Amino acid sequence: MSAPAAAPPQPLPNTIAALRQQFAALGAQPAHAQRLLRHWAQAQPLDAGKRRVEDFLPKPLREALPALQRQLEGLVSLRSSHPGEDGSARLLVDLADGQAVESVLLPRDGLCVSTQVGCAVGCVFCMTGKEGLIRQVGSAEIVAQVALARRQRVVKKVVFMGMGEPAHNLDNVLEAIELLGTGGAIGHKNLVFSTVGDARVFERLPQGTVKPALALSLHSTRADLRAELLPRAPRIAPADLVDAGERYARATGYPIQYQWTLLDGVNDSEEEMDGIVRLLQGKYALMNLIPYNTVPELPYRRPAWDKAAAMARRLHQRGVLTKLRHSAGQDVDGGCGQLRARAADGSQAQPVHVLRRRAAT
Repeated sequence: MSAPAAAPPQPLPNTIAALRQQFAALGAQPAHAQRLLRHWAQAQPLDAGKRRVEDFLPKPLREALPALQRQLEGLVSLRSSHPGEDGSARLLVDLADGQAVESVLLPRDGLCVSTQVGCAVGCVFCMTGKEGLIRQVGSAEIVAQVALARRQRVVKKVVFMGMGEPAHNLDNVLEAIELLGTGGAIGHKNLVFSTVGDARVFERLPQGTVKPALALSLHSTRADLRAELLPRAPRIAPADLVDAGERYARATGYPIQYQWTLLDGVNDSEEEMDGIVRLLQGKYALMNLIPYNTVPELPYRRPAWDKAAAMARRLHQRGVLTKLRHSAGQDVDGGCGQLRARAADGSQAQPVHVLRRRAAT
């Protein structure tokens, strides 16, 4: 008689709410759970702190700490790191179910995290959008990307601009933001929620304990061209999107960052520059001009740097605070979704530097 088939392994809790429930089942009070989550988000051992765990944590929870440490560190693992000459590093990060996302260590202590595996918006210039949405990234998996990065270097700013549309995973993203802003040692204005625009964002973000800064992906002042570039984004007119952003900026005291990926011959015309001035002049706003990270599989190209710099100067002279951003990781397949795509089809270039997740102790 053959032995019964083994039960399939249970998936790890991948939300912060589920982790709190797990801690509570071990006798944790809310203060105990917050302490453990704080240490984890800051990449510290769960038993860290001046106060001994023997004096603070219930015995069942204390005895479970080694297993909990391994569980939290197992939410994500680092497959490879691809350092760029600009001080950035593209990280290909494996999730516990075998899916992969990308994080980016940015110069000046920043980190860009992913909120979805794939993306449903389908931006035509983005490699991530080509595969559609595969699944949501849980709030614990989002924070785990931060903890993983902090084991590599200091992280003082987290931007939600990686793979995925944060507005389409709003509950998980806001849960991660709340933990990072209350226990993760990240200033609220250094948590940057990036979105193509969604009415739910402007409703939900002002209600949170932690109110992040907001970055709105504009890319064009023409409704028809924006719809072409972002085919499944909500049909919000650019002027209405700016009006909603301005209300949030005035309510929070943080200027809105408008993201504009510069595509050569597509959205870098004088007509578009006039449109930016018309929409943003006098607004509490910052325009980020971001020359496109060229993806060989896609038909778009970045404009010459001199052309982009001249555009930024003209906008600034006309009353729109403008920064020309150096796109991180241009020399290491920096376009969002490229590392994942290379890994999926087996053509990923050999990483410059490969790191292994540290062994749990």
